[in-house]
Amino acid sequence: MLLLAHPSGNTFFRAAARAFHARGWLQELHSCICWHPEAPLARLLPRAVARQLARRSFGEVPIGMQHSHPWRELARLALPHRLLPPLHRHETGVLSVDGVYSWFDHQVAGRLPALPTLRAVYAYEDAALHTFQAAHARGVRRIYDLPIGHWRAAQRIFAEERDLQPDWACTLTGLRDSAAKLARKDQELALADAVIVPSGFVRATLEHQPITPASIHVVPFGAPSPLASAPATRSHGPLRLLYVGSLGQRKGLAYALEAVAELGTQVSLTLIGRPTSPSCVPLNDALERHRWIPTLPHVQILEQMRQHDVLLLPSLFEGFALVIHEALSQGLPVIATANTGACESVRDGQEGFIVPIRSSRAIASRLQQLVDDRARLAAMRRACLRRAAERSWLGYEQALAAVVAPLLAAEAPAQ
Repeated sequence: MLLLAHPSGNTFFRAAARAFHARGWLQELHSCICWHPEAPLARLLPRAVARQLARRSFGEVPIGMQHSHPWRELARLALPHRLLPPLHRHETGVLSVDGVYSWFDHQVAGRLPALPTLRAVYAYEDAALHTFQAAHARGVRRIYDLPIGHWRAAQRIFAEERDLQPDWACTLTGLRDSAAKLARKDQELALADAVIVPSGFVRATLEHQPITPASIHVVPFGAPSPLASAPATRSHGPLRLLYVGSLGQRKGLAYALEAVAELGTQVSLTLIGRPTSPSCVPLNDALERHRWIPTLPHVQILEQMRQHDVLLLPSLFEGFALVIHEALSQGLPVIATANTGACESVRDGQEGFIVPIRSSRAIASRLQQLVDDRARLAAMRRACLRRAAERSWLGYEQALAAVVAPLLAAEAPAQ
């Protein structure tokens, strides 16, 4: 029997819940908000609020297994940062993301004494420490899901980038993390019996660290169901480029913008996402020059993918960017770095291109190839759909279950 916990819930958490429940392993699911769309309250809420809360529903799991810990998260969502800045202050504010995660972790840890038959807990980075400590004390196995690379590798890349692109340094929010927060990450890792990562890139960042888990398993995320046929490819006109994600230099955005500028009127660019800093001058200038959409519902993002020709994702540091598989499912070729986890699914020259980090020239060169060869672009679109079909969420669930099954069956380690 297994307890699964994630503060906010997301696509891969939902897939894990399906995998574990379908096999009869799931004892409890914990999240800050487990929303029930059919509840009477749902009919009274404004449509926009109900749509936002619908992202926190877990219909694949019986309601009796779902446990909410909502109060801090609801307050964080309801009270804008500008009204009570101290409450939202990075890490220390009770309504900061870190504050909510830590509180959630304590709540889940407090639940463990009531579950005497529990064999394992499955928890995620930044919300696992207290749960793992409580599980360790009871001889319960700890499975750690690390969806992004190790923090030391991130800090090294961010520090280099701060020197290379000082005008973009204010967008590197990871450099603001305290020593205490980073130490907690290592404590979580040290307590884990097994670590699940979404890509070989993440696994590589764990090598040669002071704490290297003995059991690391790569389980790449899944893709939505692909379109039946690829969108039409225009034989002329600017190549329509799309960027989706937070707007900052962790995503390598400056290099994408340099490549776009090099190609001039041969391309057009749409940016979907919110800035990580309001004071980045080159970013603000770019948002004036290009089409910018701060946010869209997921279904409309997929629609935008169908209307564009290439997804740009030159990130410096990720784990496995879900947007890659979303793009493949819509027949949208991807130009991405290996640091996005793209190598798990994008074969260079087939579903897109893998480029080095910090290389606007490489991005521009690949874009020029597609500007000049629309037949190749059309072939890539078809290849994307085939690849997405091979990378389904059902496949993710099966691979995850294959990793977790022996951990549940094994004898608990001696305390």
